[in-house]
Amino acid sequence: MNSPPSRRKKATSPASTDSTSAASSANEDISQQEDPGSATITVTAVEVPELTEEEQRDRLHLERRVERAFFEAGKALTELRDRRLYRSTHKTFEDYCRDRFGHSRQQSNYLIAAAGVYENLTTIGCQNVANENLTTNGSQILPTSERQVRPMTKLEPQEQQEVWLRAVELAGGKVPTGRIVKDAVQRIMERTRVPNTYQLGEVCQILAKDNPELRGKGGCWGIVSQVNEFSCTVKTWNGEYTVGLQHLKSYNYLPAECEQMREISDRINRVYSSGLEESVQRFLESLGKLNRAYLTALEEKLLSLLEAEIAN
Repeated sequence: MNSPPSRRKKATSPASTDSTSAASSANEDISQQEDPGSATITVTAVEVPELTEEEQRDRLHLERRVERAFFEAGKALTELRDRRLYRSTHKTFEDYCRDRFGHSRQQSNYLIAAAGVYENLTTIGCQNVANENLTTNGSQILPTSERQVRPMTKLEPQEQQEVWLRAVELAGGKVPTGRIVKDAVQRIMERTRVPNTYQLGEVCQILAKDNPELRGKGGCWGIVSQVNEFSCTVKTWNGEYTVGLQHLKSYNYLPAECEQMREISDRINRVYSSGLEESVQRFLESLGKLNRAYLTALEEKLLSLLEAEIAN
């Protein structure tokens, strides 16, 4: 008969015994605390040294460079454009900006216009303050980005100064955001604008001066398709655009002439939308800048020929 297996006593190592004892001791210490939440935690404070005079000067100098970055860019682009310093590698300033800086001509125009506003703010009403101190750390708060001044580019110099001071006030004495500046601009424009007297179907010329957003549309005629409070939506030979009243000029055509221009506009648009070659588009663009309410015999013949071509 087989005997039952004997029970072997498990050996306990000294290390295991010590570990168990330590855990029991720790639990016993915790249990003896009346309230763990009342334990005091000691934090050693780290003293942050003050800036030295030299470090303070360096900080102010670097901050001024950041603040003036868009201004310096705009001034440089202005000189590159006006002196045509791009002509050795590019035919147009637009191509140069795209290839060299990776942005459009419109972005360059924004920076150029913003630099003009910034420069104006450092002179209008501030002749007694040195330009070196015209920063957010000096005697006057100035813009730090192009978007902050973009809404002011269409205003007169004195209006720009008034708007900026108002925007700084609305921002609590700090550099205002672009939205705050836009609100301040809207208030002054609503105060100074005359009522919109344009009529539906009226033919107007687009004036693109001092408005980069209308680049390429200067001199084009458009037909008013919507009358807004301070702007008009006009239909041109290649689309519709909302244009401020200050950028429109009526041709004062008679109703019959306006209707004739509407028909011409529709004909040009149909041909343009067909996607013919670039030379044809240039011809259509020239028709879109007519300062008369009719086509010459040759213009009529060419347009009719193009209409027949897209009909086939």
